[in-house]
Amino acid sequence: METIHKIGRRKTAVARVYLSEGKGNITVNDKSYDSYFTTDTLKYKVLQPLTLTENLEAYDIKAKVFGGGITGQAEAIRLAITRALVEIDAEHRTVLKPEGLLTRDPRMVERKKFGQKKARKKFQFSKR
Repeated sequence: METIHKIGRRKTAVARVYLSEGKGNITVNDKSYDSYFTTDTLKYKVLQPLTLTENLEAYDIKAKVFGGGITGQAEAIRLAITRALVEIDAEHRTVLKPEGLLTRDPRMVERKKFGQKKARKKFQFSKR
């Protein structure tokens, strides 16, 4: 099996994932994913598509991720891994789709408008 390259995005985070056959090693930006993601929630998010398809020990994953915060990066990696697993085996789609892992989350930060303090917040109004 050759290496599969997929991209996942979330907010402003972009993750490039290279998935190949191996022993289950996951590296993020040349670090172990355990040291890169400190909380258990983020580690769970990264491993979620692998655990649902029971492929924890089957593939080696190298991820390059930049932009955004640590949570957005974890979710971007999750989307990229999901896309790669679906390309390997179309049967995985039936397991991952109901969990909502194939959906790209479109929510982004709303832009600041001129004449306002932030996107929705206004400057204080003085009547007199």
